[in-house]
Amino acid sequence: MKKVKLSLIIILSIICTQLQAQAPTRDRQKEEKIEKQLEAIDPSLVQIFKEATVAMDKQNYKLADSLYSIVYSKAPNFDPVLRRHGSLQSSLGNTKEGIDLCKKAVEINRSAYNLTSLAEGYLISKDTTKLYEAQQLFKEATKLPNGEDVDILAGYVQISLQVNDITTAKEVVEKLKAKYPNEMLTHYYSSIMLAYGEQWREAKKEILKAQEKGLPQEEVDRILNLGINNEILKMNAVIYFGVIVAVWAFGLLLLFLVGKFFSNVTLKAIENNQLETSSVKPGGWLRSGYKTLINVGGFYYYISLPIILVLVIGLTVGIIYLFLLAGTIPIKLVAILVIGAVVTIYNMIRSLLLKVDYTDPGRELKRDEAPNLYNLTDEVAQIMGTRPIEEIRITPLNDLAVYEKGTRREKMNDRGKRILILGTAVLKDFKKGDFKAVLAHEYGHFTHRDTAGGEVAFRVQNDITKYFIALHNAQQNTIWNVAFHFLRLYNFIFQRISCGATRLQEVLADRVAAETFGTPSFVNGLTHVIKRQIEFGKYANVEIEEAVELKRPINNLYELKGNQDATIEEELNKLLNSKTTEDDTHPSPSDRFRYIDGIKAANILEDESLVKDLFQDWSGLTDEMTKTIEARIDRN
Repeated sequence: MKKVKLSLIIILSIICTQLQAQAPTRDRQKEEKIEKQLEAIDPSLVQIFKEATVAMDKQNYKLADSLYSIVYSKAPNFDPVLRRHGSLQSSLGNTKEGIDLCKKAVEINRSAYNLTSLAEGYLISKDTTKLYEAQQLFKEATKLPNGEDVDILAGYVQISLQVNDITTAKEVVEKLKAKYPNEMLTHYYSSIMLAYGEQWREAKKEILKAQEKGLPQEEVDRILNLGINNEILKMNAVIYFGVIVAVWAFGLLLLFLVGKFFSNVTLKAIENNQLETSSVKPGGWLRSGYKTLINVGGFYYYISLPIILVLVIGLTVGIIYLFLLAGTIPIKLVAILVIGAVVTIYNMIRSLLLKVDYTDPGRELKRDEAPNLYNLTDEVAQIMGTRPIEEIRITPLNDLAVYEKGTRREKMNDRGKRILILGTAVLKDFKKGDFKAVLAHEYGHFTHRDTAGGEVAFRVQNDITKYFIALHNAQQNTIWNVAFHFLRLYNFIFQRISCGATRLQEVLADRVAAETFGTPSFVNGLTHVIKRQIEFGKYANVEIEEAVELKRPINNLYELKGNQDATIEEELNKLLNSKTTEDDTHPSPSDRFRYIDGIKAANILEDESLVKDLFQDWSGLTDEMTKTIEARIDRN
């Protein structure tokens, strides 16, 4: 940067030399004084001298040369003609003759004008060995009468810049500003010093002020295009991007705070039994507010990616630039940074374009395999006044959930295909009365249209997961990778928002179940589901480990018994009484039971019969599911 600034100010000072030569301004009083000196020597030469000066100012150098030669031949000791003729010879390219004439003028009269004319001759000669001597001549000139003329001070600034004496240049510019605040050269050199101090905006302002004082437009454009405009553009880009990043970061904070607000308000409404529970608008404004917040959060993720992309590039370039300033470039580290940035950006784009094929869980349970089960689901739907489940997907584990298939329009118009996921493991010893209550909870999601939305949350979570996995596989989940930290932060914020929304949905669905089939049935049903998750996991793991060790087939996993009842009960009580956290998609069981305590329901007769009896061939189904699990086991 220092080299750039130095090059800039040298170029600018050379331009200013040309400007000073193009249009010198004569002080009429000083000219009259010089003419009177010449008149005392030879009155006939005064008019010739005046015409020569006019010709030189108009850049008619040949005419001026011939006229000054006449005056010089008749008045060889008249120092003003010596210095002007010398300056003219230097302009014509006869630098040696010009310098000799200026030296003679200095010998005759060591005035400020003669000293500066000699110094300017050295500058025009482009003899770098004479630059320091030229500066000393200007320095001496400023201490003499007329030595603080604007042209002399400007020349002193110029030569000081060319010898890289920035301190002196600054001091002289301050003197220019004090004595000649409205002169074009003052604004011009002020802009140079401001540019050296990297005050690019102020430098541009001074150049434009110089333009107002007579600096030609083409010179203004030329100067600004030397680097000032580019530096201002860079500054603007950094400032604007910094503002964008600040606003973006504030948006992230706002998302988190609004999500926190919704979570607190929802919890308070639940605790105080103030939730809107009507079938028309369950959850009231909280539910619709959560939907809007999730949509905004999803949109915010995608508009964040271009910002992260620029940050990744900017940080990489910035680190490399710091190495350049330090004078050393660690090739291996730079290569790692560049490759890491490229991989990060590539995986960002790929995560948005890569489509993951999803398959339905388990297999379809045909109606003729369990007609009575389908009849039971139809019965619950009829009681709740909603469309029945159209398909049941049977799985080998403890699944119990619902979802819809169809286009977005079909889902929004409540015409999507309703599907129940039913885990074989959860059905053991499940009583029909309790099962109906849990099924009513799932139907509650249908009636509340929970299954019709959620695409935004699902898509965002899916893209975050794909990007995170890609960075992890590429070993870019490092402390310096800003994209990796963004994913961690955004996933934290978005999870808090989406989990708060799903907790609200679960509470509303719980109320539907309790109001329809009674709180005791739902409590018993949910407790059974949780217990079977623990029980099946323990018994199945023991059986599988033993079968693998003994190299024998796995026994039916759904008829297993063991002596772990005490352990199972202990874990069950621990889960039932756990506390809800902000990262939970469901409230804790104890909270769910507490929220529906006291809800009155229709007088539903208890049904102690088991759900498994609704299957045509329960034994065959459990054997099939056991084989499904066995096929997934690696026995090597």
